[in-house]
Amino acid sequence: MGCDRNCGLVTGAVIGAVVALFGGILMPVGDMLIEKTIKKESVLEEGTIAFKNWVKAGANVYRQFWIFDVQNPEEVAVNSSKIKVKQRGPYTYRVRYLAKDIISQDSKTHTVSFQRPKGAIFEPSLSVGTENDTFTVLNLAVAATPHLYPSTFVQIILNVFIKNSNSFMFQKRTLKELLWGYKDPFLSSVPYSIPTTVGVFYPYNNTADGVYKVFNGKDDISKVARIDTYKGKKHLSYWPSYCGMINGTDGATFPPFIEKNRVLQFFSADICRSFYAVFGAEINLKGIPVYRFVLPSRIFASPLQNPDNHCFCTEKIISKGCTLYGVLDISKCKEGKPVYISLPHFLHASPEIAELIEGLSPNEEEHSTYLDVEPITGFTLQFAQRMQINILVKPAKNIVALKDLKHNYLVPILWLNETATIADEKAEIFRNQVTGKINLLGLIEMILMSVGAVMFIAFTISYCACRLKNAK
Repeated sequence: MGCDRNCGLVTGAVIGAVVALFGGILMPVGDMLIEKTIKKESVLEEGTIAFKNWVKAGANVYRQFWIFDVQNPEEVAVNSSKIKVKQRGPYTYRVRYLAKDIISQDSKTHTVSFQRPKGAIFEPSLSVGTENDTFTVLNLAVAATPHLYPSTFVQIILNVFIKNSNSFMFQKRTLKELLWGYKDPFLSSVPYSIPTTVGVFYPYNNTADGVYKVFNGKDDISKVARIDTYKGKKHLSYWPSYCGMINGTDGATFPPFIEKNRVLQFFSADICRSFYAVFGAEINLKGIPVYRFVLPSRIFASPLQNPDNHCFCTEKIISKGCTLYGVLDISKCKEGKPVYISLPHFLHASPEIAELIEGLSPNEEEHSTYLDVEPITGFTLQFAQRMQINILVKPAKNIVALKDLKHNYLVPILWLNETATIADEKAEIFRNQVTGKINLLGLIEMILMSVGAVMFIAFTISYCACRLKNAK
């Protein structure tokens, strides 16, 4: 009888040890299977989950606009007063709803090339007004004239057409005109063959921003979605190679298995440069653990603080010897037009930049840029890309509309917030197919190890106690 009981206790302890050992073995084996599956499904080729989501955005992408409506245009033009602005918005468009086009795989270089068509559909239900709402904004054509035509003789001639067309420093334009383009009366009156349509994002609809070639990850998953060339080049011709290198992905996806100390690089053709984001926090997005990566303020630092920004400071006098921070000059990639980008409301910018503008309220929570990336797959499940468009206006004695100015103005035109969040049904699918299975496997491993360990300890103690009792 004693033998049977002892044998049963030993058997129980052995079974517990085996169960615990199996749970321990399952951990590396399970991790290996997960890694293998993730790598397979992350490759950008027909039939994978990554390819399906990469071809067309899996979530609705919206671009919200807030327009800076100038309240005192005559005071500024005549007395060179501070510009009083009032933010109006949001006006919302659905963008990136078109699938990638002309997709071509190259098995030799393990790359895939494509174009990304552009389109914008106005969403009235998500807007405060209509596309016909009118704003008082800077006259883009007049403001750009001194920059594009520095010759005194040419400015005197163009001034005649500016006066005859009744063009001034500021103008009234509808939302649709300001964003997507309008026939400018001043430019239309010039008897030369020049572009006459002006708009902050003109041209946009029915266009594409060039041919991309990215690595598909077939040979090296750590390179998946990383841009190899854009428009056939590895760096932007606008800048020297050390400033214009095209780094990272387009921000929609990154190589899998992301760690918190990783720096995520992504490229934006709209603003002609690459950016990077650093880990900010770990959050829960619709039941999915994600890492939030944020755009650091160093991105907009002065060249003295961040040498990478040296190429984005071309005007030494206005920038006070490139010591000001918070704005980047991208005029070189905008055909010489005096376009500067910044964070909304000049967040993290030098105080001097906004001292001639009234009505701004920079806010870290509303005006910063971030990406929420699921670390195992590298998929971006939510993001908010915020940016402000500004135009540099300089006094010009030969142009009547600008001759009374006594200051250089960096005039904010608008700021935008491009956002997307994984839809509820897509989040449920993601939880079921990815995080749910991974969590279930982890739970099974822990249960097996815990149950096995408890069985082993319990039966071992019982066996020892029984032997001690028999010995007495």
